[in-house]
Amino acid sequence: YYSFDAGATFVEGTWAAIKSSYEVALTAAELVKAGEPAAFALCRPPGHHAGAAFMGGYCFINNAAVAAQWFLDQGARRVSILDVDYHHGNGTQEIFYGRGDVQVINLHGDPMTEYPFFLGHADEHGIGEGEGFNLNYPMPFGTDWDGWNASLEDACSKLAAYVPDVVVVSLGVDTFEKDPISQFKLKSADYPKIGRRIARLG
Repeated sequence: YYSFDAGATFVEGTWAAIKSSYEVALTAAELVKAGEPAAFALCRPPGHHAGAAFMGGYCFINNAAVAAQWFLDQGARRVSILDVDYHHGNGTQEIFYGRGDVQVINLHGDPMTEYPFFLGHADEHGIGEGEGFNLNYPMPFGTDWDGWNASLEDACSKLAAYVPDVVVVSLGVDTFEKDPISQFKLKSADYPKIGRRIARLG
């Protein structure tokens, strides 16, 4: 197990925070399994940059992947993970890249210019049993609502066609126009629209 950057360091209390974070994700999954239509899990540290054998980008354990696998262990046939953070969920992609029981969809900044680089290109579709179940929507600096929403609509269409039993959303709001390190131009009023569109997936 290794760290691919310097953004995932251990100090006193780090492991307790990691453990609590993925337990929150599991609690949300349990609520949905018990009948809740949706559950919001506020997980810190985040998880989508953590892979099967690596950590980085402030991520140690992939909370979305933990929740997705839990649903499968509980009898779900298919799970979709929709990642709307500004940065590509390289860890989530790596974990499920060769599997067909979890569809991974990422909307993110172009990895040619944006962290975490290397992964997240549009031609990365999965391998083996995972072929066709990994979808990337890299977008350039300055992408506003119209451009971002066009990607979201296409992603939602592909997600609906997959017919998952459960949808896990990796939510990041660093697509906001005033985010200090990100380069998209979404406005506050756009986020309720995102929520309503995702909710329509069922």
